[in-house]
This record gives sequence, structure tokens and C-alpha cells, in this order.
Amino acid sequence: MKSIYKLSLLVCFAGVVTACHDKSKPNYQYMPNMYESVGYETYAESNAFKNGKEGQLPVEGTINRGQEVYAYPNTTEGYELSKTNFTSPLDSAHVDMDKAKELYEIYCGICHGNAGDGKGKLVTQGKYLGVPSYKDRPTITVGSIFHVQTYGLNAMGSYANQLNAHERWLVASYVLKLKSEL
Repeated sequence: MKSIYKLSLLVCFAGVVTACHDKSKPNYQYMPNMYESVGYETYAESNAFKNGKEGQLPVEGTINRGQEVYAYPNTTEGYELSKTNFTSPLDSAHVDMDKAKELYEIYCGICHGNAGDGKGKLVTQGKYLGVPSYKDRPTITVGSIFHVQTYGLNAMGSYANQLNAHERWLVASYVLKLKSEL
């Protein structure tokens, strides 16, 4: 009796295994658009977009993920407003000055000097002239330093792509520390 059950189970299993295989027909393709995708040429016109020519633009009023809104415009008035009205969100007692010093020496010290005296390597080699010492700038504040790092000023470019907002605040705090030591 047991051998009949075993034999019937073996026959059923063999039938199931061989029934699904047919050499004359290929298997089904699920999501064939993933197997046979349409290739597009770079910068070519395409009907994939609304206007047929260029990609979609972001919705008006949206910002990139992880980006913070900076309320002051890139104008002289914005600079003056940031100087008087803008303060650091960092707690001054818990600012990581070691990290701030490291960032300053990487991004700022090449021109402004590691001591903030305006005698960085590019200045001493004659590549840039007129880089100010922080002691000669009595009106700078943490807000104005952050504003200049965000937008740039005169020959100094923006560092908003290299440093996030938290890192720019750290560097601004370190600049004020250097200014007090000069």
C-alpha cells in the first residue's frame, strides 16, 4: 500500500515538472518594457515631456530636499540686513571649534590665512591681492559672514555648494573667534 502512494506521488511530481516546459514556445515576459526599453539620445527632442523639447521644470515654490531657505537676497540691502538682523542658530557654548577650525583651514585659510590676517598662501604668492584681515573689519557679524559664505562677495565666490548651512555657521563662529584674537 505504501509503495502505491509513493509511486503515485512520484508520477504526479514528474507530471508537474514536465508539464510546464514547452520547447516550442518561449516563456512569458512580465513587464516587457523593462526587457526591451526605448533608447533616447541625449538632448534629443522627445514626446516624453509636455512641450516635446526639454525636461520638466520643478514646481514653482519648491526647494531641493535637504536645502534650507535663506531669507536674505543677494543684494547690498540683503547683506546689510543679514549684518544687523541675522544671528546664529548654534548654541555658542556648544560650537565644535575643532570642526570649525578644520573647515576654515580647508576652505578659507588658503586666502584669509589660518590666523585670519589676510595672508594666506594665495595672497603671499601674489595670486590674489586685497584679502582683508579680520581685525581691519570691525563691522562684520556672524550674520554677515554667513551671508558672504552663502552668496560670495567681490572676488570671493559662494561656498554654499561646498559647505552646508550648519558648517557655514561653524565657520562664521570661528571667524569671529579669530577676529577677537587678532
